[in-house]
Amino acid sequence: MIRSPVMTILALAALALLAPAAHSAVPIPPAPAIDARSYILMDFSSGRVLAEKNADAPMEPASITKLMAAYAVFKALSEKRLRLDDLVTISERAWRAEGSRTFVQVGTQVPVEVLIQGMIVQSGNDATIALAERVAGTEDAFAQLMNEYAKRLGMKHSHFENSAGMPSPTHRTTARDIAMLSQALIREFPGYYRWYSQREFTWNNITQPNRNGLLARDPSVDGIKTGHTETAGYCLVTSANRQGMRLISVVLGSPSWKGREDSSAALLNYGYTFFETVRLKSHDETVLTPRLYKGKVDTVALVPARDVYVTAGRGAAAGLRTGTHVNEPLIAPLSAGQPVGEFTVSDGDTVVTRVPLVPAKPAPAGGWWASLTGSIALWLR
Repeated sequence: MIRSPVMTILALAALALLAPAAHSAVPIPPAPAIDARSYILMDFSSGRVLAEKNADAPMEPASITKLMAAYAVFKALSEKRLRLDDLVTISERAWRAEGSRTFVQVGTQVPVEVLIQGMIVQSGNDATIALAERVAGTEDAFAQLMNEYAKRLGMKHSHFENSAGMPSPTHRTTARDIAMLSQALIREFPGYYRWYSQREFTWNNITQPNRNGLLARDPSVDGIKTGHTETAGYCLVTSANRQGMRLISVVLGSPSWKGREDSSAALLNYGYTFFETVRLKSHDETVLTPRLYKGKVDTVALVPARDVYVTAGRGAAAGLRTGTHVNEPLIAPLSAGQPVGEFTVSDGDTVVTRVPLVPAKPAPAGGWWASLTGSIALWLR
């Protein structure tokens, strides 16, 4: 175990600037009563869940499904398997899609970017199916792709049968899974996320508004997706950014259009009122420089694998403690990004954040002399 008192003191000093003192922390009341079958409120940067109810209960997602469809489409764009200006021929299956529509016409060729806006802004089932067929050949194959990406993202309780969110007995997800998916969408595809704040979209001389009413009610809200069927109820996934703190709320199974918006707004206001998120370490900030054996150099600089964010009650940040652990001995060669330890943040006796410590750059093995002296040093330690 290696601890750095100096680094801990510096971290706490920085936190002290953000909060007057630990005793001035704002008391945190229970989350507001939400009229929905399931909900969750999560901080985007730290991943901390601030409120939840039935967050792991399988739910019918309705058009919230299109977030998973968008993730698969954005993956195809990022991997150059798809281009925004590619023309997609609209199949009869897509044209005949029931429910929300972008009103694309069978046999016409429509640019991918138009279909994406139709899927996101208008929640068009026809546009979504057309994209699914373009990316994977068939909608069934696209659903398999969606499930594979969901598995990679750690969405343990989700299974998708179609791209648009049409009801099916085995088409299910959870509030927690959707929050994780939303976090991944915003983090991995910031350039495409902008479409989720678009207020309206016109195609085929038909203008339709974005169904997310919070875009107009709250200027900090910049997404993300609505959904509704008779059996799923009214659903809304929302993200807001206030003074650099981004929160994600997921409300599933609300009884009304207004109810899903009021519930989402209440969750966001609760989160921003009683919590704050601070960055303790950046991903390129050296935390430790422990001994390295058998290397070209004698020490190795360790940094967090990612920026270290922590969400705490307002005024409570100064009471957080940081710690480090290294899997000693460290023996060359080590690759950049290879986990060799852990940076932790604790609130009292509870560890609230764990981030791997990794070499800032590759640490290659030394020659025969380094190997010999390193072996002796290891034997003597």
